Amino acid sequence: MDELLEILSDVRSDVDFESEESLIDDEILDSFDIISIVSEINDHFEIEINVNDLLPENFNSAEAIWELIQKLREE
Repeated sequence: MDELLEILSDVRSDVDFESEESLIDDEILDSFDIISIVSEINDHFEIEINVNDLLPENFNSAEAIWELIQKLREE
């Protein structure tokens, strides 16, 4: 999880990813942020987040993103 928080902070250092739970719903992250995050996660964790995974509930919090990463690592 620390690795993910570091990636998220590199993309948007102005956001408190540890406590924020409405990153998408409150429009804190925009589409460019999501593209950057997905690219970094795919490279770092050697997974492939595809278009079917790009749902608001998967990106509303760091915890939700982490759960997605864990799910994709198991596949």
